[in-house]
Amino acid sequence: MSEGKEGRGRVRTGGYVGFADLPNQVHRKSVKKGFEFTLMVVGESGLGKSTLVNSLFLTDLYAKRAPNSAKDIFPDRINKTVSIETNCVEIEEKGVRLRLTVVDTPGFGDALNNDKCEESIIKYVANQYEAYLQDESGLNRRNIVDNRVHCCLYFISPYGRGLKPIDIKFMRSLHDKVNIVPVIAKADTLTKTEIRSLKARILEEIEEASIRIYQFPECDSDEDEDFVEMNKDLKESLPFAVIGSNTFIVKEGNRVIGRQYPWGVVEVENPEHSDFGKLRNMLIRTHMQDLKEVTRDVHYENFRSQKLSYSTNTSINESTGPKVVDETDKIIREKDEELKRMQRMVEQLTKQQNMLAAMQKQ
Repeated sequence: MSEGKEGRGRVRTGGYVGFADLPNQVHRKSVKKGFEFTLMVVGESGLGKSTLVNSLFLTDLYAKRAPNSAKDIFPDRINKTVSIETNCVEIEEKGVRLRLTVVDTPGFGDALNNDKCEESIIKYVANQYEAYLQDESGLNRRNIVDNRVHCCLYFISPYGRGLKPIDIKFMRSLHDKVNIVPVIAKADTLTKTEIRSLKARILEEIEEASIRIYQFPECDSDEDEDFVEMNKDLKESLPFAVIGSNTFIVKEGNRVIGRQYPWGVVEVENPEHSDFGKLRNMLIRTHMQDLKEVTRDVHYENFRSQKLSYSTNTSINESTGPKVVDETDKIIREKDEELKRMQRMVEQLTKQQNMLAAMQKQ
């Protein structure tokens, strides 16, 4: 076996040892274990959240949901609150299993007073972090179920000229806790010019409000050119303007997912009509793992450090007690006063010595 040094501390072997198969081992183990991903969808009612999620994963997560009755359509909007609904489904594709959890937020933005509509969502996200922290600190760490929210699709209404106050308030409340990906719903109600103008306006308002949405990772110099180009295209497409549909339509002899209108067919997966394909690629093909890593390394670690810091401070205060702390402060104050008295005495003695020295010279 011949060896040649390449850089500092790096050795290239001339023969074959076998550790080049380590990625294959990791791949086999990951496939056997399966993958987990939690997606939260937030937005006002009627923006097509459920339809889009079903379109993204080619499944029917809301099959058990009963159709809206008149009572549901016209509720007491003054007292309406945001509820949390979770739907979990296992999807298998080419031997790879994915446990997908979709967190829906019915009632968001539907009340007359929406001042606190984000509180239940913040509480849900924190509860998932808390549950994971408890499992991580327990004995059964091998079988932890990861229900932390890895991505939040925030649906923006296409009927306004930018973000509403509720949009800004929600994203500012959640941007340091989850990965927020803004989405313009029902893009088929806008022209291409209107979509470009609305995207620019939304990004401008997000920057003005100091909101941190999900940041696509920078590509390394040795990355595949196709991936670099795709990553750049995804960055430039934010916020994604999407259309959702579960209907197959025959167009020119081909079956496509879309919506039929008197003037033609809108194809959900056609990049000329919608950013649906880009959003699906980002969530599933290219950046699902990065979303999970950012959740783990940034958002969860921030929560964990704050929680542990609070617990440490609380335990210290409980162990010392307020009386001990007060007694310590009293001793410190007495020492400071004693030092000040000694300093004053030294200054007086120095002055007297200087005066005596001056008199002797005279």
